[in-house]
Amino acid sequence: MKRTLRSQAGDLAATGGEATAGSGTGAPSAAPVAGRWLMLAILLSAVFMQLLDTTITMVAIPSIQQDLNASFADVQLVAALYSLAFACVLITGGRLGDIYGRKKLFLIGMVGFTAASVLCGAAPTIGFLVVSRVAQGLFSGLMFPQVLSIIQVTFAGRERTKALSVYGASVGLALVLGPVLGGWLIDLDIAGSDWRSIFYVNLPIGVLALALGAVRLRESAADDAARLDTVGTVLVSTGLFLLILPLIVGREQGWPAWTVAMLVAGPVVLALFALQQRRLTHGSGGSPLIRTTLFGDRAFSIGLVIVLVFFAGVPSFFFTLFLTLQTGFAYSPVAAGAVTLAFAVMIAVGSARSGVVVKRLGTLTLAVATAVLTLGMGGVMVSVRWVGTDLRGWQLMPALVIAGAGAGLFLAPCIGIILAGIKSRDAGSASGVLSTAQQVGASVGIAIIGILFASLLGSNAYHSVDKALPTLRADLAAAGLPRAQADSVTAGLRVCFKDKASQKDLTATPASCTRLQQATATSPAPAEVKAKVQAAVLDKAMPEARKEDFSRSFQQALFWQLGVFSLTFLLALALPRVKVESTLPGGL
Repeated sequence: MKRTLRSQAGDLAATGGEATAGSGTGAPSAAPVAGRWLMLAILLSAVFMQLLDTTITMVAIPSIQQDLNASFADVQLVAALYSLAFACVLITGGRLGDIYGRKKLFLIGMVGFTAASVLCGAAPTIGFLVVSRVAQGLFSGLMFPQVLSIIQVTFAGRERTKALSVYGASVGLALVLGPVLGGWLIDLDIAGSDWRSIFYVNLPIGVLALALGAVRLRESAADDAARLDTVGTVLVSTGLFLLILPLIVGREQGWPAWTVAMLVAGPVVLALFALQQRRLTHGSGGSPLIRTTLFGDRAFSIGLVIVLVFFAGVPSFFFTLFLTLQTGFAYSPVAAGAVTLAFAVMIAVGSARSGVVVKRLGTLTLAVATAVLTLGMGGVMVSVRWVGTDLRGWQLMPALVIAGAGAGLFLAPCIGIILAGIKSRDAGSASGVLSTAQQVGASVGIAIIGILFASLLGSNAYHSVDKALPTLRADLAAAGLPRAQADSVTAGLRVCFKDKASQKDLTATPASCTRLQQATATSPAPAEVKAKVQAAVLDKAMPEARKEDFSRSFQQALFWQLGVFSLTFLLALALPRVKVESTLPGGL
């Protein structure tokens, strides 16, 4: 059955004109809203800041760890708990906007997010930083779902499709550019701020968006959003917390029993939430967080799964890429971020030209986009295999150009297609559910790839170090080290490298490596020979083995991306066909 992307506009326009929270309607006006494109710019500044902060800390982990004297596990929480807090309040935040006004919740979220960003930048201890990041995530979760809701009730017809496509492109660019901007800001070291500038940068943007938003945004609320479903709020927040937290911290904690129990309990609590929402939807006098009739729209239901699966692939790719470049190949934060610029640029290009493709292919555009993205991921795998330990960032650019074009072609029309049949009264709920699927997908993807990548580093360790041993033996012989001592050094290196690659904190020094260093330092060999031995082991063999290990493991981990994006391709084929009667960017 064919539908049109304009069908939603007709549904919404039929409900009447633009209104305020006081009047209770969230429908768009029949006449265009004055200043709507400035409103969109204000909204997208919030989207960019919020999603930027989900990835920007990836390149700052070493700097934060050193400055705050924190453990690797503590620093991981800086990124993880932000995403957890963000995801847990998205659905509730969407409903609160429906009830009390979307503009009001947007501004409250912006104030809290900006203030929490300043606290993050000023954090004197790692504990203070973690708590501030949780606060930042909570306010972000209040603000984020209002963006899609306000777009839904501000724009109509062709203009809504344009606005949603720009929104989709902004989501992709923010996720990709986070590490790029983070590396650049750390490298600039403005006023000696080092990593703190990645949080302080939100202050001027937040203040400007807050001032403009207070004046230019128009209030809207849902027609029948009488009260907040507190039972549903507790159930969905608890269920998401139980599901996501163990995925984030489980590997670092060694998967104790409580993490397994939480993983089992999370889906059960979410199932109870679904039953409770169904009862309220079909009962009398209920005010559910999510009307379960939303899922009667096939495009929305399949689209949610598509978003969940797609975002399980993109952030997890950059997680392993940056880990490989920075830890495996010793790239600086700014150099690692620069490698992804080709991907970011092509997201913008692909988004801008997506209109031409959408007008010809409709929803099949998403299938074509994921096919291109999968091809690009395959190209990254082939490129890394081809260059091996001689990897240079520019060698990945051709494949990243292809992958970025596919991502841009997907992200721009995706939101419009998924929300095409959603009515104004459900804008907040639908936005919250969609945003939650995005965050859960990203968290699950990073958790799975983290477990997989760590396992691969350990399992590939002996193979990798053995490839470096022939050169090491030759260097030790040239240094004049006796054969017996050389055999002892190479055996010690094998154990050291295996232990280091298998531990949770890759920056820590295992006991076997300490023993190797001590044995070399206390060797009866002349000082000149010991210096040459240490140089051969620490400056040559160890880095070469590390590059080989990360290169090999990264190649193998990319099978996760290939599988995820192939599944997204199949799901996109299952979407109902849409006849596009509106114009997207690129089709002008």
